[in-house]
Amino acid sequence: MEHRKTYYSKEVETPAGPLIIEGPILPEKLMQYEFHEGLVAFRQPEQQHEALIGIANLPEGRIIIARSGSTIVGYVTFLYPDPLERWSEAKLDNLIELGAVEVASEYRGARVGQTMLRVAMMDDQMEEYITITTEYYWHWDLKGTGLNVWDYRKIMEKMMSAGGLVWYATDDPEISSHPANCLMVRIGARVDQESIQKFDQIRFMNRFMY
Repeated sequence: MEHRKTYYSKEVETPAGPLIIEGPILPEKLMQYEFHEGLVAFRQPEQQHEALIGIANLPEGRIIIARSGSTIVGYVTFLYPDPLERWSEAKLDNLIELGAVEVASEYRGARVGQTMLRVAMMDDQMEEYITITTEYYWHWDLKGTGLNVWDYRKIMEKMMSAGGLVWYATDDPEISSHPANCLMVRIGARVDQESIQKFDQIRFMNRFMY
């Protein structure tokens, strides 16, 4: 599959100052920017910066960023699912995962995450993909926000819906392990029926056991 990437950008105002939302970003550009010290949800900032550069180098990899000047204050990643996860078992080259969304604390509450997802979906290539995201409550910043899992889940659903992702049922054990966890999906307008059927089969892998 050819992974075409068309750059889009949008300027937004936030209480903490104006931001540029842009992407997909080339790895060479990512290397030129600094990484906000508050982006620590998944790794230390310098390690996560390197990880984003690595994803941007992948044929299917997409990085959308929010930046203040030359400092990245938020990002969204898209790439193929981890080979160890069930979502890779269908071997669909048109299934990508929205793997991570993070926004520095002082820029939260200004719909930066939603805007990054809207910019991501401006690229017509996204109509070729089944885009999934797996939401696990143990990844959420419950302590930093002071929210309970259900309020945080509502925020995540609202943000993902800005990118056209909606809740889908699944029997995946990790997702099923807590009622706040969820699978959200966007099926592009040009995804063929065979791919959708294969995706449905991996959503419910255990139903044939009964």
